[in-house]
Amino acid sequence: MAQLRTERLLLRPALPTDAEALHAIFVQPAAMAYWSRPPHKDLAETREWLDGMIAIPEGAGEDFIVTLNDRVIGKAGLWRFPEIGFILDPAFWGQGLAREALEAVIARAFAVHRLPQVHADVDPRNDRCLALLSRLGFRETGRAARTWQVGGVWCDSVYLRLDAADWSQRTA
Repeated sequence: MAQLRTERLLLRPALPTDAEALHAIFVQPAAMAYWSRPPHKDLAETREWLDGMIAIPEGAGEDFIVTLNDRVIGKAGLWRFPEIGFILDPAFWGQGLAREALEAVIARAFAVHRLPQVHADVDPRNDRCLALLSRLGFRETGRAARTWQVGGVWCDSVYLRLDAADWSQRTA
């Protein structure tokens, strides 16, 4: 799998040694507030999640560890084509880093993988994520109730899509 470089970030393949750095993110309630599972209880849970990320079959998806100055600050990628996902340590929110990482992932999805579109499934309470995806050109395609059960609580979904043609026009 390739590495992606942006102005400030390196997005690289996940390694088993990333478990502790990811765990430091995945235990934070703020980081996990709208994730598909509650904060991780122990390092073993994070290792299991990371093993799944590493094991994504070639051609099925492409997920990257996001680093800033050699420090793991999150992950971004297409965990299963064509669905995008990301998480950053809250200490790095509000600096444009998620946008920078997602722009690199999206550009690669369209240029290298030739995906016709990229999808997102977002908790409607996650205003920051919805605003970011909107700025990147994603459009809402639908909503559904009670799509995820996280920690015994049902959550809803907002479905979004970004078409390759729209991305091409935005970046031309």
